[in-house]
Amino acid sequence: MEDEKDRFGEKIRLLERAKEDIYFAAKDHELIEKLRARLRKVEAADQGKQTLLCPKCPGRLQTYSFLGFLLDRCQGCGGVWLDKGELDGILQNATRGPLPSLLKWLLALHDCEREKEGEEK
Repeated sequence: MEDEKDRFGEKIRLLERAKEDIYFAAKDHELIEKLRARLRKVEAADQGKQTLLCPKCPGRLQTYSFLGFLLDRCQGCGGVWLDKGELDGILQNATRGPLPSLLKWLLALHDCEREKEGEEK
């Protein structure tokens, strides 16, 4: 009788391990797909490097990484150019963790200074 309980408990532990393995395999697959998409974007930027010109000046755009996003920066005028959805993603990443409270505090200070300037005029 006790031997049957041990086999049942062992089966339960094996099932839990299998479910855990499946979960982490899915997470690894998601991460690999994100990395592949990022690699495709870098490769596309490298292939089209000759044609990436600044919309503002005749300077060339250089690709760099910022908060996990690939941005294009002009070597001539220093302008930064974003693709669709990158600004939203950067703002979303910036509003996670302890940084949002600091940003809110700084924005509140900036708004207070504006109000004081408006009152003085």
